[in-house]
Amino acid sequence: RMNDWQYLERTLHRLLCAWGRHQPRWDDKVALHRQVWDQAEVVRRLRERIGQFPGGKPNAPVSPRLQAVGEAALAAPSYEDAVDGMFGVILPALVKAYVAYVTAGNAIHDAPTIAMLHEINTIKEQHYFWYRDYRRRVPHRTDDAYAGKIRAAIEECGGFLKALPVDREDPARPCGMDTDFRPPMFSDRPDGWRAKHDITPFVQAEFPDNMETRRLFWAWGYMLEMNLPDDQLSWLYWGHFMPWEWHHDVSRHLWDESRHGHSGYSRLQDWGIGIGDVGFPPYNKDALAKVEAEKEPGADLSKIDMRVPGRPMSPKDIYDAVFHIGMIAENGHFVVKNESYDDFKEGEDLESAEMMLFDIIDETTHVQYAHRWLPVLAEHAGISNEGYRERAAKMRKEEQARADKFMEEARALCQPGNPDYEHYLSLLERIRESAPLKKVDVHKHRTPRPM
Repeated sequence: RMNDWQYLERTLHRLLCAWGRHQPRWDDKVALHRQVWDQAEVVRRLRERIGQFPGGKPNAPVSPRLQAVGEAALAAPSYEDAVDGMFGVILPALVKAYVAYVTAGNAIHDAPTIAMLHEINTIKEQHYFWYRDYRRRVPHRTDDAYAGKIRAAIEECGGFLKALPVDREDPARPCGMDTDFRPPMFSDRPDGWRAKHDITPFVQAEFPDNMETRRLFWAWGYMLEMNLPDDQLSWLYWGHFMPWEWHHDVSRHLWDESRHGHSGYSRLQDWGIGIGDVGFPPYNKDALAKVEAEKEPGADLSKIDMRVPGRPMSPKDIYDAVFHIGMIAENGHFVVKNESYDDFKEGEDLESAEMMLFDIIDETTHVQYAHRWLPVLAEHAGISNEGYRERAAKMRKEEQARADKFMEEARALCQPGNPDYEHYLSLLERIRESAPLKKVDVHKHRTPRPM
């Protein structure tokens, strides 16, 4: 029975990853990313308990009837229906099954399982509270036919109350593998994500010589990290071939990056700066521009349809993504992050310093994840991982050279009268008025941005 439940909880994890990129609202993105991590922890609990039984195998095959539940939920007419399928149909059915087991089980003999199910139901309770609040804020009537198919599939599984017989010749596969479902190419965005002014050149140009610029950059830059967990949803969905431990590590990485994004946005709000003031472009904005350019001439490009289906990620694609994030982007920023931590602490902006500190702690772990999993991904991709450290060091130098060149070009744009530059200066003034740095040389020269 626990093997069945573990498969279903992994299915919920996959469903969140499959549909999560459709969520446009900032706070609900934060909640969804936390739910991905919560689901990973639910699965971990079940797998560990299964492994404590003699002969217990967390990866043992389960009935394809369980896969049918996931396939029915995956085939939602819309994102809002998918939310209802996950939180309004499957979640309550699982909770009922867990409560039934707790009620019928021997509280002494099987206390560890019962304690585990209490922990899981506490997590489920929080997810349901979020869902109840979400539906109050975002009313939606569930498609009756869609919900009916999920309920029928659950009924075929006996309401998850008893273990289902396993056909070892035809076991369940991860939901979605037998469908043509594809997560969207772009994650949806909150209102105001297209800023009227582009501050990128100015924070790049003045980053080495203006501590106030660095404060603005790190808050904005961390806010932009909310893009990464949305991208990692696709890593997890298409990485079904990887061991569960990889999914657990990436889920934690995803939640960390979401917290970094929320840290940056929270810091901007402390200074009275909103998304519309700085923008929230996607990391793959070049691909976005290409899609927009392919629209009909003269079409309104102010709002692109973010639901353009993405292409499947191959093992090589996932390897490249993990390599770039773990060995280039994160490994390349430790010097400037440590400098900024020291500067903000010295300048008595302890909130910004703390933001830097927790990011440094988290990203040290993320680099370790890359070292752990790149060899495994390389094997699945059929490529060599040999010399990956040296290759990464060479690429970081190349990124630094490109950033230095852009910095020099950007300095020419820092001219009074340039509306974008004037807007950038006004943001610095807002920060200065809200939380001035103290007892510190604001224009002390520091290391330029690495990329």
